[in-house]
Amino acid sequence: MALGEFNMFSWKSKAAQQKEQEEYAKWAFPRGQKQRDNLEKLLRELYPKEPSTMTLISFLTCKELYERAIKSDDSSGNAIDTVMFEQKKYRQTIKRKDITTYIALVIADVGIDEQCEYPTADEIRAHALELGVKK
Repeated sequence: MALGEFNMFSWKSKAAQQKEQEEYAKWAFPRGQKQRDNLEKLLRELYPKEPSTMTLISFLTCKELYERAIKSDDSSGNAIDTVMFEQKKYRQTIKRKDITTYIALVIADVGIDEQCEYPTADEIRAHALELGVKK
C-alpha cells in the first residue's frame, strides 16, 4: 500500500488484504522482525515523548518519499532535497523540525545488513545535523 492508498471501505477479499499487508511489511522491513524491532527501539530513543506508532508512520512515509525520489532522480543528494520539499505535503505526519532526522534514519535503513544494526541515536542526530547544514 502506498501513501494515500488507505481505503476504509475495501472490497478486497481477506486473502488479498493479507497478501497486500505482507507485501507492504516486506517492503518496509525486508530483513524481517529483527529490523523492525531495532528500528522501533532507535525511534524510541530519538523521540521518547512521541507515540511509537506516529514515529513509525513518519519514518515509513519518509522512506517511501525517499525511494520515490531516488527512482525518479538517481541522485541521493537530489533525493534528499526532494524529500525535504515534499515534506510540506505531509506536515501532519512529518514535522519540519524532524525531517532531517527521518532522512538520516532512512539513509541508515537503506544500508542495513543481515545483522540489522542501526547507527546509534547520537550518530543519527549528527547525520541529521549535517543534512540540515547543507540546506
